[in-house]
Amino acid sequence: MSQQEQWQLSGNAAELFERYMVPAIFGPWGADLVALAAPQPGERVLDVACGTGVVARLAAPHVGATGQVLGLDINAEVLAVARSLPPPPNASITWHEGSAVALPFSDATFDLILCQQGLQFFPDRPAALLEMHRGLVPGGRLALSVWRAMQHSPAYTVLVDALERHGFAEVATSRRAPFVLGSAEEIRALLVEAGFHHVTIRLAAKMARFASPELFVRLQTTASVTAPTSVFARVTEEARRALIREVSAVLRSYVDDEGLAFPMEAHVAVARP
Repeated sequence: MSQQEQWQLSGNAAELFERYMVPAIFGPWGADLVALAAPQPGERVLDVACGTGVVARLAAPHVGATGQVLGLDINAEVLAVARSLPPPPNASITWHEGSAVALPFSDATFDLILCQQGLQFFPDRPAALLEMHRGLVPGGRLALSVWRAMQHSPAYTVLVDALERHGFAEVATSRRAPFVLGSAEEIRALLVEAGFHHVTIRLAAKMARFASPELFVRLQTTASVTAPTSVFARVTEEARRALIREVSAVLRSYVDDEGLAFPMEAHVAVARP
């Protein structure tokens, strides 16, 4: 099998996200977020913008059979993948389709709310944080993570520069979107404005790993769970190969015997209502 054939991706955006992006980025970062939040046996936990459910699945064993974990996302496609995956042993998760800016839950329902890399995508961030504040019990806690500015994630900087040079402005914008809330001061201000106290924000760094630069470029130019499929329609196979050559050459120093490995940095916040 040629390298080109090896990385011919199949599946919808949610399936590709679960198959490749979760092991490369969101699983390891999600484990760190859950460890920091420290869910306890019997607690009620909500994972906002849960995607395919990695954070919810990581939290569920901590709360056990006496606790409750719910995952919420506005995207039915990612929830279908989440529902198709088995829950952890001795724990259950329920999945809900809904918006972070209008949580479909009563006041003071949850001991812990988690949100991994979702806040920057919400159409009304203050409203979403007010909703999370409303959903927490007195003494509860919110733990969320948001990527720092894109220059702290070098592979994405290289990719976006290449996309813009090749005239794929829409794709470049979609790849820049995860990094638009890169200021710790802005995150803190949003949390305080929503009524949160005892806000702690820490800087976290971790390596992202993909099997090859080619796989990274193909994933980033094929589909996304946060952008319409039509955004990627103009990226032909010929254009994709040119992008792979260019990005791979620049990222050569980030390639080791196991593939592509590059640092990413995030702000991780814990706050109480």
